[in-house]
Amino acid sequence: MRFPRFAVAVAILAGASPAAAQDDPRLIPRPREIAAGSYVAIARSVVISAPGPVDDGFAAMDLAESLTERGFRASVGANFPADAYQVSLVRSDNALGASILNEAGLALGADQRPEGYVIVSNDDRAIVVAAGAEGIFYGAQTLKQMLRNDVGAPKVFATVIRDWPAMRWRGMQDDLSRGPIPTLEFQKKQIRTFAAYKLNVYSPYYEHTFEYASQPLVSPPGGAMSQDDARELVAYARKYHIEVVPEQEAFGHLHHMLKYDIYGELAETSHGHVLAPGQSGSLDVIRQWFAELDSVFPSQFVHIGADETFELGLGQTRERVQRDSLGAVYIAFLKDIEAAIRKPGKRYLFWGDIAQGSPALVKSLPRDMIAVAWNYWSFGNFDRSIKPFTDAGIETWVAPGVNNWNRVYPNNDVALRNIQAFVRDGQRLGAKGMLNTNWDDDGEGIFNQVWYGVLFGAAAAWQQGEASIPEFAASYGFQFHGDPTGKISAAQVKLSQAHAALTATRVSDATNSLYWLDPYSAEGQAISSRIMGSLRDVRILAESALVLVAQARREVRPVGGTGGLRETDALDAMEMGARRIDFIGMKFQFADEIASHYRAALDSVARGASPTHDLTEIASQINSRTQDLRDGYTLGRELYERSWRAENRPYWLYNVTNRYDIGAQTWIRRIDQFNQARAQYSRTRKLPSLEEMGLPRPPAVTP
Repeated sequence: MRFPRFAVAVAILAGASPAAAQDDPRLIPRPREIAAGSYVAIARSVVISAPGPVDDGFAAMDLAESLTERGFRASVGANFPADAYQVSLVRSDNALGASILNEAGLALGADQRPEGYVIVSNDDRAIVVAAGAEGIFYGAQTLKQMLRNDVGAPKVFATVIRDWPAMRWRGMQDDLSRGPIPTLEFQKKQIRTFAAYKLNVYSPYYEHTFEYASQPLVSPPGGAMSQDDARELVAYARKYHIEVVPEQEAFGHLHHMLKYDIYGELAETSHGHVLAPGQSGSLDVIRQWFAELDSVFPSQFVHIGADETFELGLGQTRERVQRDSLGAVYIAFLKDIEAAIRKPGKRYLFWGDIAQGSPALVKSLPRDMIAVAWNYWSFGNFDRSIKPFTDAGIETWVAPGVNNWNRVYPNNDVALRNIQAFVRDGQRLGAKGMLNTNWDDDGEGIFNQVWYGVLFGAAAAWQQGEASIPEFAASYGFQFHGDPTGKISAAQVKLSQAHAALTATRVSDATNSLYWLDPYSAEGQAISSRIMGSLRDVRILAESALVLVAQARREVRPVGGTGGLRETDALDAMEMGARRIDFIGMKFQFADEIASHYRAALDSVARGASPTHDLTEIASQINSRTQDLRDGYTLGRELYERSWRAENRPYWLYNVTNRYDIGAQTWIRRIDQFNQARAQYSRTRKLPSLEEMGLPRPPAVTP
């Protein structure tokens, strides 16, 4: 078996022309070095050999399971039948691995060895070569993406790849404290998916939702992760080369503890959010928490939070802050926390937002702490967030966000540009890691909606320099959902454009508050007048996304029980989000039309004409606008609950579904109210006034 020498064949595909798109494997992340290649037909049977340590055998099994799900006949074994496509996962010190590297004219340098790998593939065989277990695993993940079974005959992308990451730590934080609590099975799915795209850190975020034996009052029944589940998840993640890094807020964001009077003396302000520095009991609680975390999570990293301590200086520490400054009091307590929980072999991450305002004081922090600089909305100029720490010699990670919080669907236009620029600048300024973030501020977040931002973050942290958004957008549906039609990727773009159409009004993008807002309230009327002109475009974009997903579902069907579109729960969540965006537009449009029809009905009555047509358009036994708005909330509830239960425990769900019920009941009451108005007209030939019906008058016309 001969392969082209890499030095001659290499041609980076990042700038591939449209004509070459069919031969672009659209890999996520894009490899550091990849030779020009093409898809070639292979046998459907695939046999994977991994003669190295046990970890390599696990990578082989993981690859075989994924290929089987995609319709290959995949197995792990030492012997290669004549009719099988051969895959070998070998270490660089193995004779085969060394010969492949030599034949391809390649080497894995010291900076590439920990996680780097080489792949050489043709129509007969694919070989992954790496120095260690991580490289073997990541090479297998890339090969997984290079094998296709979506166009009839199985194919592989024949090429030569040498690849290694730009950033050592590539992570995803999941908010487990603002409502949704994932099931253990879903967390395992998260681990598998993170690893498939080369993330190596998973950070569950806790305020009050980890089960502490020392503080049993704080965690809500059914709404906390048990220590047994955490241990099982850590063991599971280890096989996928993922460190589970717990984050327990240890300064601010502790209202769910401080709302209990038993902790009253520890609160900066009564029943507030921030622990009071200077209270010995504050450090006692922190010591107990982190001792338990250390017994469960063996990671070298622990995240102590300490962000957004806005109440500091407003209560117990008022005089101290006035005397010493806010920054000095904050930094002193941060150091006290680290000293109280310090343990050999552990390094402590903290959010950098407060400390960055006191760059001179940052230099007093222990040098082995890690600052996590966060910014979720900017698209450039991140020096202010990063340099106070790098200039002080403190290791720094950057934390962009997937922009899902408080939204019916993530605003991926903002998310991807924020991730792209923050990670690019982080690499430029020497940041060692990225911790992408998912927040559930209002408790309505669905993780299956954020994979677009998660995967782009994985690509940005692995790839060197600035990750290409158009390149990623063209790859996402193909790799994550197995969609060769491009329609799922196109649907994601449509939903980003729908957000942008609302953002252009300078009122809001597609937020949950806009979804729940009564259009006849004073706030609803103020917003309606500003967004009405954009709603047709918003609705067409959301509806187009729904059509594209439906077409992809129909066109990419499984064969023989395997293949077809992947990650269908995420598609369900995407469709649910698109319907919620569409409903925002429908609600404000129809509310305006209902008011217009009722004003027309009043005019008809004043002229002695029948108002029946206009009243029927508003409310009838079938097919009227008030019914449409009732139905929008009832269908929305059904779809939302389905997506919630696909990933989360029942805890907190009813806090959200109650809002759907209230929304539906609001329009049911209005249906009854309009039907009563119709009955009144039948008796008296009069209709209630606009004010009596709770409807707005038309805006005044300025001469």
